[in-house]
Amino acid sequence: MAGIWISSASQNPVFLRSSHISRHRFRTFAALPPQNHKISDIIGTINSYSKSRRRSAFFHLLLVPLSGIHSQLAKSIEYENKDDELEVYTDGFTVLHPSSWLKVDKAGATVLFVDEKAKGNTIGVVVNPVKLFSLKDFGTSQFVAERLIQAEKRKESTKDAQLLKFGERLGNEGLSIYEFEYTLDSSRGGMKRIFSAAFVVSKKLYLLNISHSDTPENPLNGKTRMILERILHSFDVKL
Repeated sequence: MAGIWISSASQNPVFLRSSHISRHRFRTFAALPPQNHKISDIIGTINSYSKSRRRSAFFHLLLVPLSGIHSQLAKSIEYENKDDELEVYTDGFTVLHPSSWLKVDKAGATVLFVDEKAKGNTIGVVVNPVKLFSLKDFGTSQFVAERLIQAEKRKESTKDAQLLKFGERLGNEGLSIYEFEYTLDSSRGGMKRIFSAAFVVSKKLYLLNISHSDTPENPLNGKTRMILERILHSFDVKL
C-alpha cells in the first residue's frame, strides 16, 4: 500500500495512503499558547478594513461557523457498516456527506448536515463575501492556522485548542485550498476534533467545518477518521 508518514504537532506519526495525500502537503506546527484578551466584534463589513484589520475580520469570519454549528451535545459516531455511504452535495461548491446525516437549517450556515444519532457531530459550510481574490492574499496555510488557533483560544467558551496539522492542496483549476486539523475542548460542545478547509473564489470565502466528538472515553477511531478526511478532501469549487 503506497503512502507516506507525516508528523503531527503531538509528534505521533500518521500514515496516509497515497489516495489521501494526492496534491496535498502537510507541515509540522506546534500549537500556540493561549491568549487572555477577547475577540473584538466585527464592525461593518470586511471591505471597510485596513489590511491589518481586514486580517482580523477574516479570522473572525473563520470562527463564526464554528460557534454557530457546534452543538452542546457531543457523542462519538460508531460506523457499524463497513463503509458509510457518502453523497455529493453541490451549491457553487462540492462536498461529500454521509447519506444518513440530516440536512438542517441553521442561521449563518449555507448548508449543515447533522448526525441524528450524535447531534454534536456536524458538517457545515459557510460562504461569506471578502475583499480577496485568494487565500494567499492573507498568507500561508501556516499563518492562517496560527491565527485560527489564537482566535479559538480567545473565546470565553474555549478551555483548550491544539493544532494538529495544517496544509495546502490544489483544487479544481489550480485553486488553492487550505486545510486544518485541531482539537477543541469547549464548555459548549465538549472535546471535539475539528477538520476545516477554506478557499476563496470570486471574492467569496468558502469554509468547511467538520466537528466530531473526540473524548478520552470515546476517541476518534481510524475508520471514522478516514471517512472524515475523505469528506475534508472532497471540498472544492464546482466546475
